[in-house]
Amino acid sequence: MSQPISKAKLPTGPFREGDRVQLTGPKGRLNTITLRAGEKFGTHRGDLLHDDIIGKPEGSVILNQTGIEYLAFRPLLSDFVLSMPRGAAIIYPKDSAQIIVMGDIFPGARVVEAGVGSGGLSMYLLRAIGDMGTLDSFERREEFAEIAKANVATNLGIVPSSWNIHLGDLQQQLPIKKQAGSVDRIVLDMLAPWECVEECANALVPGGLIIGYVATVTQLSRFAEALKESGHFNEPEAFESMTRGWHLQGLAVRPEHRMIGHTGFLITARRMAPGSTAPNFKTKNKPEFSDEDLSAWNPDHLGERKVSDKKLRKTIRSAEAAAEARLEQ
Repeated sequence: MSQPISKAKLPTGPFREGDRVQLTGPKGRLNTITLRAGEKFGTHRGDLLHDDIIGKPEGSVILNQTGIEYLAFRPLLSDFVLSMPRGAAIIYPKDSAQIIVMGDIFPGARVVEAGVGSGGLSMYLLRAIGDMGTLDSFERREEFAEIAKANVATNLGIVPSSWNIHLGDLQQQLPIKKQAGSVDRIVLDMLAPWECVEECANALVPGGLIIGYVATVTQLSRFAEALKESGHFNEPEAFESMTRGWHLQGLAVRPEHRMIGHTGFLITARRMAPGSTAPNFKTKNKPEFSDEDLSAWNPDHLGERKVSDKKLRKTIRSAEAAAEARLEQ
């Protein structure tokens, strides 16, 4: 049943039955389990009893039957997003953080997102808008919407009343579901965001912000030009973020050998007042594109990861089982 986001089951206090727990074992290996009275977490190094964790505070060190130590914490949202069942590729936490900040998502904001994917970004947006805001998520595929809803329920312990999922193309559904000038922020995680610029401009309030998340340079260029040509937005800005961890051991402090590099581009623009024209602060001539360039912008040429129906059915079952267990707490 839908409830205000403030009624979400807070990840604090002693461990309870039904909680998800992240166990850090030998060599820093991570395992996430759901606590069930009488059950055990089995490894080749011995069993760890769930009853030995239930009632303990976070940050406790738990011994298994052979004396192996495990550090127990509730997973952070970033941990959950990277390990949850997924049908579509996720937006990485580093990019979700940039969307929240550069998209200026504030408490009480009226936000639209498309598509919903596996619900990772939805959870960050729901936290940011709070009880007074609304999040309308548009998703073309019903299977992805089911997975996202289950993942949100698993993480929060509720389905927030501030969240609405709409099935169908944003172009057709946005004018039906949202009145003109009634949306503060629009986040687009879709293959061809340039196809819905007019609908987004109509839905946004003057000063509202549109932010796109795209994977390739061709998508970035096409979307940027569509925003400019529409005449509804100011000059768009684009950027990407990269995350590099550091090895910390005594005086051996150095960058890690691996890093999270390019995952996607973010592009933002502000809605102009109706009837206003953005000043042309740049003196460069408008770029021209050949038919060959335009064909490279066609969604059919950009590529999209296909997910088999069998994998989707399995993912839905896994996500719904986790959600059911969480909601029963």
